[in-house]
Amino acid sequence: MKPTDFSKKLSDYLCLYLPNERGFSRNTICSYRDTFMLFINYMKNIKGICAEKLTLFVITQELIISFLCWLQKERKCSDSTRNARLAAIHSFFRYLQYRSPNNIEEWQKILSIPMKRMETPLINYLSLDGIKLLLAQPRKENAKGCRDLALISLIYDSGARVQELIDLTPSAFNFTKPYTIRLYGKGNKGRIVPLMDAEVDILKEYMNTRHLLESYACNYILFDNGRGDKLTRMAVNKILAKYARLAKKVNNSLIPERVTPHVLRHSKAMHLLQAGVNLVYIRDFLGHTSITTTEVYARADGKLKREALEKAYVETVEKNKNGQPSWMIDSDLLEWLKSL
Repeated sequence: MKPTDFSKKLSDYLCLYLPNERGFSRNTICSYRDTFMLFINYMKNIKGICAEKLTLFVITQELIISFLCWLQKERKCSDSTRNARLAAIHSFFRYLQYRSPNNIEEWQKILSIPMKRMETPLINYLSLDGIKLLLAQPRKENAKGCRDLALISLIYDSGARVQELIDLTPSAFNFTKPYTIRLYGKGNKGRIVPLMDAEVDILKEYMNTRHLLESYACNYILFDNGRGDKLTRMAVNKILAKYARLAKKVNNSLIPERVTPHVLRHSKAMHLLQAGVNLVYIRDFLGHTSITTTEVYARADGKLKREALEKAYVETVEKNKNGQPSWMIDSDLLEWLKSL
């Protein structure tokens, strides 16, 4: 069977352009691939056009808009998920402008489809007391509890994204002072993050039980599922949810309704900010490309905003020796005000 122009361009885009020319990470490419798997299934099941007959000619702005509507109405996707799918589609048709310009007018119409405006969600994070309570829940006496304590404490202490965490191997650690860990984030960008002594003690205890400090184990999976496979994102979320439920039973007010790896990442960022760490350093710690992303934490901290306003406040009302504004001791003025 002769491949269609759509299948050829999509294959080149996913297998050659994204990894080789753009240097996208495997996770990003998988996310983009999933978008087009959904689109191909939509074309087959809703539009009646199977994959082997799907060509670039039939793809229009109206078709892409109907696909996005289907994602939200039928698959109940959120606005953020819809925007993520559209970002993948935009990337592909931006690529086609230069690789297949014969229909560039339509490609540009597709590129003009706007992202949906979304409300900026409030940052969900735990207080220091909440973090302490959460970390008190795993039972170190058994192997799974020891692993879970090391996992949860490392997410918080390093501010790692969940994918960065599950990709870790023992070779990422430097256990000579100053202790550090090397994380690889979005776009395979690496960064070195410091680790605290208490966190290193927890990690070493866990890694000793799994023989992960031996030289032969440097490329083994750090956190596995007991069968030698990497933990999945869903598994990490389930582990956190389990201990969050236990912590809520102890003190419901300290633990939010939903605790995810990103909530712990937010928590670390907020605690660094509250400790007076400069936003530039927090940006580098979290692996943000732009400080604009990091500024969301400064906007979210009401206590810091109040303190900043108090420091900037200038006394504008003249007071007498008793601390009262001058108009309070002017009896004629007071009588006139009362008569209004």
